Amino acid sequence: MALLKILQYPDERLHTVAAKVPEVTDKIRTLVHNMAETMYAAPGVGLAATQVDVHQCVIVIDASDTHDLLHVLINPEITAAIGESDCEEGCLSVPGIFEKIRRAEQITVEALNFNGDPFILEAKGLLAVCIQHEMDHLIGKIFVEYLSQLKQTRVLRKLKKQQRSVM
Repeated sequence: MALLKILQYPDERLHTVAAKVPEVTDKIRTLVHNMAETMYAAPGVGLAATQVDVHQCVIVIDASDTHDLLHVLINPEITAAIGESDCEEGCLSVPGIFEKIRRAEQITVEALNFNGDPFILEAKGLLAVCIQHEMDHLIGKIFVEYLSQLKQTRVLRKLKKQQRSVM
């Protein structure tokens, strides 16, 4: 397997809308393996294919404490959303930035699994937040774009400062 390069905000490729996966092939399964390895190594709890510059509707998530409950969602669609909650979010594409974002508290999502079989998942709490966050990536939206323009400007300044200190 291979570690993939994670795009960093404000890279314009993060705004690319992902295409549906027409068929779950060995190529898609290899992508899933590589995405999972990249997510665990980062370390993170979720990763969308868009973040690794592959613009297909593929998400991997592991919100478990033990990092052994990998969820693979291909062509995910939220079919129901209940309640609201504010949860602090971070993102592998926006390192070091954490902000409260309002999301549905509980969701039902339909998707294909690793083998291409359809399934329905009811999620709440952190898993529901992660799914919604990663699905935003598939439509080209980054969590900081929910913030006010002033906060977005501050985030960009902080990221540029971080990048200068690395160089």
